[in-house]
Amino acid sequence: MNANQFIVERVSPFDVGITVEKIVKVAADKGWQNPTTHNLQQSLAKSGKEVRPVQVVEICKPEFSGKMLEGSNERIVSIMMPCRISVYEKEDGKTYIALLNTSGMAAGMPDSIVSAMTAASDETFEIVDQVTKA
Repeated sequence: MNANQFIVERVSPFDVGITVEKIVKVAADKGWQNPTTHNLQQSLAKSGKEVRPVQVVEICKPEFSGKMLEGSNERIVSIMMPCRISVYEKEDGKTYIALLNTSGMAAGMPDSIVSAMTAASDETFEIVDQVTKA
């Protein structure tokens, strides 16, 4: 992975639904919470728009988010919380997973933010790697 690549995409060997289930399970096994999962295909269908399956999984680990929200000056990073992992199908019929390389985005921020964002990013990549190599 290129450190300057802010969005990373991986192919999943599973369909969208199973990939989402596996991400939520692996994340929970690592101590992450899943506040919600957004089914954008269903949401858009309510407005008459048809799109291929796409779901956005929100995960949060208080160990990291607490560190990023403790100080007033650090709260600006709340815009990137909770961590999001997108799972979608492309025209080729394959399922893809996309996530932000937040460790690459932390440069120049306070040390507490850099360390929390790097640790959170490393774990989200571990989660995705575990699902895609299953």
